[in-house]
Amino acid sequence: QARLVESGGGLVQAGASLRLSCATSGRAFTNSAMGWFRQAPGKERELVGAMLGGEDRAHMGDSVKDRFAVSRDDPRNTMYLQMNNLKPEDTAVYFCAARVRNTIVFTPAFWDFWGQGTQVTVSS
Repeated sequence: QARLVESGGGLVQAGASLRLSCATSGRAFTNSAMGWFRQAPGKERELVGAMLGGEDRAHMGDSVKDRFAVSRDDPRNTMYLQMNNLKPEDTAVYFCAARVRNTIVFTPAFWDFWGQGTQVTVSS
């Protein structure tokens, strides 16, 4: 059974950096799209960034592309989200997700596997 486990969230001040990790087990995602979503209170879950299996380039959302970066270490079954210059509006629960298909879609319902989420809180 596939499992995704996020770690690395926490409470930081504006301008700080955090790196989130997503460790996978139970299934190989080497040829699958993987991504990071976030959901702030009262808002819809949104795609922050994602990578296709077998590619080195991350696809980042416009609101974070100058500050955040997604990377994958497939031999270690881990995906990362490096977040720099954090802002209070980045406060959310961050989820990692994976798809069976190697395509990136914005709609959360079309992602097949999810972690439990990790809270990121940025104070001003």
